[in-house]
Amino acid sequence: MRRVFEDELNDLHVRFSEMGMMVNEAIYKSVKAFINHDKELARDVITSDHLINEREVDLEKRSFELIALQQPVTTDLRTIVTVMKASSDLERMGDHAVSISKSTIRVKGTTRVPKVEQDIASMAELVKEMVNEVLDAYVKSDDKRALQIANEDHGINHYSDLIYETCLEIMQKDPATVPGSMDYLFVSSYLERIGDYVTNICEWIVYLQMGKIVELNSNAKEDDF
Repeated sequence: MRRVFEDELNDLHVRFSEMGMMVNEAIYKSVKAFINHDKELARDVITSDHLINEREVDLEKRSFELIALQQPVTTDLRTIVTVMKASSDLERMGDHAVSISKSTIRVKGTTRVPKVEQDIASMAELVKEMVNEVLDAYVKSDDKRALQIANEDHGINHYSDLIYETCLEIMQKDPATVPGSMDYLFVSSYLERIGDYVTNICEWIVYLQMGKIVELNSNAKEDDF
């Protein structure tokens, strides 16, 4: 029975890691679509989002079944709780990738500003690195690395502020840029929230190893939309 339980736990880990890769791909595609004005790629992200949602539901179902049937305690229980909570954060990250894709479709045909789009691309690359790092920390159960990821200055807030200031300036100079600039602001805020959810996952990695919840970022707690 113990061996069966351990196999099911390992399967839970694998499925969670796969979900993380699905979300990271969605983020990458959504930003690529936005920068390249690629409506078809944006639609692909939107239509594929159900796979991420279904994976979260599957992980939750499997987690509840393990709790009900195996009645795990201590480390085993923390492992299951970590998967349930962190997969919820991944699902929200996927939702933000969808929102970026919707902005791609909405912004098509409006006045574009290459400088802002380059800043968004650079910001997205930093976010992608954070997601890669946190997934690696999860696979390796590396709570020290998780703490480092949460505490490092990845420059995301810098780009968010820069994009805001640039958009404000160009909107004042040229009213034709207002519709596009609003979407630039939305996209930068979606990327910033994805970064916050990475920090949430860092918290669950720390919880898994230490058995206590350490709040590393209070901002992401407020974002459920």
